[in-house]
Amino acid sequence: MHSPLRILFVCAMNQWRSPTAEAMYRNDARLEVRSAGVRTGARRRISEADLEWADAVFVMEREHKQWIQNQFRGMTLPPILNLEIPDDFQRMDQDLQDLLRASIDPELTRLLAGQ
Repeated sequence: MHSPLRILFVCAMNQWRSPTAEAMYRNDARLEVRSAGVRTGARRRISEADLEWADAVFVMEREHKQWIQNQFRGMTLPPILNLEIPDDFQRMDQDLQDLLRASIDPELTRLLAGQ
């Protein structure tokens, strides 16, 4: 049996999008999940330890991926997948959940198949 896939969800402030994704997938036995933000003042800011822990990182915007690549330039980074989820929703908004599922589920299927 494979160990759970470790997924880090990242948005700007770790307020709406990434915590929603974390909550949605928290009880999925195939996964271990965390969330973080890239901005100063984020509820929980991404760290080097998060990136060392993660098997894959799902970012909500292209800019988040670029920020991680620049900020942690000396590290070997896990795969970073850009979901392109706009910052237009409140935490656990049903439309946000639908967008996240439609973007995340196919990528999880692919990642889990490659385990």
